[in-house]
Amino acid sequence: MPQLHRVVITGLGSITSLGHNVATLWDSLVAGKSGVARITSFETYPCQVGAEVVDFNPEDYMDAKDAKRSDRFTHFAVAATQNAIQDAAFNAKQFDPFRVGVIIGSGIGGVDTIQKQTARFHNMGALRVSPFMIPSLLCNMASGIVAIQYGFKGPNFSTVTACSSSAHTIGEAYNLLRLGKADAIFAGGSEAALVGLSFSGFCMMKAMSTHFNNEPERASRPFDAQRDGFVMGEGAGIVLLETLESALMRKAKIYCEVIGYAANCDAYHITNPDPEGSGLANCLKNLLHESELQSTDVDYINAHGTSTEINDKVETRAIKHAFKENARNIKISSTKSMTGHLLGAVGGIEVIICAKVIETGIIPPTINYENPDPECDLDYVPNKAIRHNVNVAISENLGFGGHNAALMFRKYS
Repeated sequence: MPQLHRVVITGLGSITSLGHNVATLWDSLVAGKSGVARITSFETYPCQVGAEVVDFNPEDYMDAKDAKRSDRFTHFAVAATQNAIQDAAFNAKQFDPFRVGVIIGSGIGGVDTIQKQTARFHNMGALRVSPFMIPSLLCNMASGIVAIQYGFKGPNFSTVTACSSSAHTIGEAYNLLRLGKADAIFAGGSEAALVGLSFSGFCMMKAMSTHFNNEPERASRPFDAQRDGFVMGEGAGIVLLETLESALMRKAKIYCEVIGYAANCDAYHITNPDPEGSGLANCLKNLLHESELQSTDVDYINAHGTSTEINDKVETRAIKHAFKENARNIKISSTKSMTGHLLGAVGGIEVIICAKVIETGIIPPTINYENPDPECDLDYVPNKAIRHNVNVAISENLGFGGHNAALMFRKYS
């Protein structure tokens, strides 16, 4: 049995509708500020709101030629990784490049490229399609380009599990580091699906909010009785995970320790979760078992909380099944009420939030919680941030196809 290494988080990087770095993201979340607004970049119907990244220039983070040859989701990934490098004071020269990995997930990948190049194909002919179309649209290309830009030659791949994609990337990075397969891995997710094609697809599924087009900031309302669908966001969330030995050797700031990862599948439906929440409940029970903790040890859960009718009540059931009577003692919030739902990138953002909760002792709220739902009756930290000492936190995500993933973090000591 190989020696298992302790794994810690030492760097955080984000790009969201609430800003281009973790500091502005965190300040906005604590203030209960929504990043949702009316969409201006393309015509929408019937949902007209989203959480768009604005005033973003990829050339601030990468060469202009490389930016032109890659998709927006890759731009976000490169930018968030650069933020994480700076936050961690990470000096690549201190590492063997073959021991530094990159694992960045995406649920949809280069859909903007697909939309634009399909239009060129139909309007201008096959010979006018870009030679960079294929590498631009591939979901793994964010990991590849980040590695190329920074010279990281360790484990490198992408997970594609819809909205649980980046939870899986961070979990797989954790497993590799525990086994000593790398010293440091940049992991998380990136998504740029706020384009007409994918937006229309979600609209036709009747998955997105349509009742708050005139009040966009109220549209994402997880666990509220008047929730009517999710609000799409975009951006990236990247964390730097290191073995504890590596972090201590370079005297890095440690946000928290990763102490567990669990994943499974509902095997129920292509989009809907198991109505009893048995898959997620089992995932959370496995997480507790792996972490060797009791349900009473958990202080905070950053919920998947998408603001859809089915997800929020199923997630509530799952938490009750997994944590029994202690479910009512756990602080729970869905920060998607402010960031929107970043699909494959959301797990990365929400792991960052868990790290900041542990660091600061502040729990951001679930905003727009105005009308209690009898089937969603736990403590969702409604509308205002609270101060609460958090020693153990969980981030959980669900993805189309029945995918469940959960991660557990503990204050480092």
